Amino acid sequence: MATTGFDTASYITLDEQWGAHNYHPLPVVIAEAEGAWVTDVDGNRYLDFLSGYSALNFGHRHPALVAAAREQLDRLTLTSRAFHNDQFGAFCHELAELTGTEMVLTMNSGAEAVESAIKVARKWAYEVKGVESDRAEIIVAAGNFHGRTTTIVSFSDDPAAHDNFGPFTPGFVTVPYGDLDAIRAAIGPNTAAILMEPIQGEAGVVMPPAGFFQGVRALCDENNVLLIDDEIQSGLARTGKLFALDHDDVRADLYTLGKALGGGILPVSAVVGRADVLGVLKPGQHGSTFGGYPMACAVGRAVVELLATGEFQQRSLDLGGYLHGRLDTLVGKGVSEVRGRGLWAGVDIDPAGRTGREVSLALRDRGVLCKETHERTLRMAPPLVITREEIDHAVDALAEALHA
Repeated sequence: MATTGFDTASYITLDEQWGAHNYHPLPVVIAEAEGAWVTDVDGNRYLDFLSGYSALNFGHRHPALVAAAREQLDRLTLTSRAFHNDQFGAFCHELAELTGTEMVLTMNSGAEAVESAIKVARKWAYEVKGVESDRAEIIVAAGNFHGRTTTIVSFSDDPAAHDNFGPFTPGFVTVPYGDLDAIRAAIGPNTAAILMEPIQGEAGVVMPPAGFFQGVRALCDENNVLLIDDEIQSGLARTGKLFALDHDDVRADLYTLGKALGGGILPVSAVVGRADVLGVLKPGQHGSTFGGYPMACAVGRAVVELLATGEFQQRSLDLGGYLHGRLDTLVGKGVSEVRGRGLWAGVDIDPAGRTGREVSLALRDRGVLCKETHERTLRMAPPLVITREEIDHAVDALAEALHA
């Protein structure tokens, strides 16, 4: 339902007056979108170079995903898990087959998926590994971002996410990201799992050292420790493979999925992995009213079908190489470093130049939407439906925005 007679300033005033101030959005009010493009309430069009932090991997309103949602909307929306529905089992089966896993636990948000994986890992530690009750530990990485619930922010080292939200949940050991020796030293008899992102997104698309995750996998195997791979931002074709961890030829015991799993239409998340691990959950021990509801499963099945062809993984590989090639030409010209893989890039703005937000605003003025993270890094994640011409448009706009 549109609010008639409102312009950009009116909508922003409404947001600021009535909405909690837990975000600092760019001053753009989007009203319509299709593919890689969005249109604001004043009729201005922008190229979306953020994709809802990878929730929109398939672009805005992908026809197959919209059709799946509309068809299900006319049939059945919600049952809760008190009853079976005709979409749930098929979704779990198809997602497990796509990911090469054995069991699926459905939730809603990415943070819920991570919380679920933490609970499962602890229960597995007590019931299978034999860790003493309430002593399980999970090793995590400095610079991590896994969500904003109270348990998750307990092991965040980002002051904005962490400070003044205590008391915090114990049971986590933080090591430097990419430091295999630190992980080896941190593993003890109470270690249940290692939880890490294969590429740290919120930290600025930070890449691990070559061979790091092979080493992590070996340590897990040697010490009977679970490897939990957070693919909520990096997964589902964003980096050119189904999972970013696939680039390292490593398999995790559990994967957390979200964002793109809902196709940019609904919040859908899941933990997928080994049946002997997820199987520790028994009725009544974990759940969600909307986790695995028919609408989510119908859209999720359509997402799985899109990914099963490999088309989007290949697009990300090919166009990602082109994007990084173009971005690399800006190093030394207002950019100090470019990192990433596939259609995902962290672009560090030269400290002598503008801030990340200033560059984001200058990009907006040139018809491209992007957003800063940690003051001087732009996180770029265009929809996988983007074209080379649209990448050129965005990088040319960035070249201008750096010195505007």
